[in-house]
Amino acid sequence: MTINMSEGNIKNCWEVMKCGRELKSARKVICPAVIAKEYNGKNRGKNAGRFCWVIAGTFCHDDVNGTHAQKIVNCIQCDFFKQVSEEEGDMFEFIPH
Repeated sequence: MTINMSEGNIKNCWEVMKCGRELKSARKVICPAVIAKEYNGKNRGKNAGRFCWVIAGTFCHDDVNGTHAQKIVNCIQCDFFKQVSEEEGDMFEFIPH
């Protein structure tokens, strides 16, 4: 599947949140959303870049988040989550299937 990220202003979570965790550095560990290839293309994102709420252990706001069940309440209040939902409209994918 080829993802056209140039459609409008489609961005992944690490681009919007500017966490810097899309790359491994001496100070930061790469976020699991960046490498979750099984979700590539969900909500038109790269890996889990637009499906981060289903990934355990993401680094939202520089804090390690827990399991999907532990973090989903915070995720649905997140501006990025709301942005993806709005951009995807009827095609928005909330959970894996």
